[in-house]
Amino acid sequence: MNSGHSIGINGVDIPYTLVHRPVKRARLEFRAGELNVVVPKSFPDHEQLILRHRVWVYRRYTDSLATIENATSKKLVRRPDDELRQLVLSFTTKMADELGVKPEKVTFRKMRTKWGSCSSKGRLNFNRHLMHLPEELVEYVVFHEMAHLVELRHSPRFWQIIDSRFGDRSHYDKELSAYWYVIQEHVGK
Repeated sequence: MNSGHSIGINGVDIPYTLVHRPVKRARLEFRAGELNVVVPKSFPDHEQLILRHRVWVYRRYTDSLATIENATSKKLVRRPDDELRQLVLSFTTKMADELGVKPEKVTFRKMRTKWGSCSSKGRLNFNRHLMHLPEELVEYVVFHEMAHLVELRHSPRFWQIIDSRFGDRSHYDKELSAYWYVIQEHVGK
C-alpha cells in the first residue's frame, strides 16, 4: 500500500491511497472518507482512472468532508444488545400492522457496509451497530427494511413508501453517514 498521493480536481487537492492487489479490474472506493485506488499490479496509469471518474470522486470527497464535520457533534448511544433487540422488534411489530406485511425472521449481526438487509424470503437482518444510534434513526432503518417486504427493490414505489413516513429522507441518510463514521472511528468494524 502506498499512501501520500494526491490529485487536484476542481481546485481541491484530494488525497488517496494507491493499493496494488491481484484483482482483474481497477476500482475506486471510499472508506471512512478516504479514497482508495485499487489496481492490478501492472496497471499503467492510476491517475487517468481517477480523472476519468473525477465528478464522482469530487462529489464523494466533498460529501465525506461534510459527513466528517457532521460527525463531530455526534455522541454514540450506549444501548445493550437485549435493549436493541426489544426496540427493533417493537418497531417491526408496529410497522407490520402499518404496512400489512410480516417478516419471516429477524436477526442481528455485525455488518461491515450496511445497517440492515431484507432477503427475498422476507428475512430481515439488522446491524448490531444500530445499538449506538438514537431511537429515531433505528426507526428509520427498521422502516426501510420493512418497506422492502412490500417492494424488494429500490424502485420509485419503494421510495414513495419511505417518503410517506420520512419525508426528509436525505436528513436521515446524512445522519446515518455521520454516525457510521463515528462508529468506524471509535467502535471499530
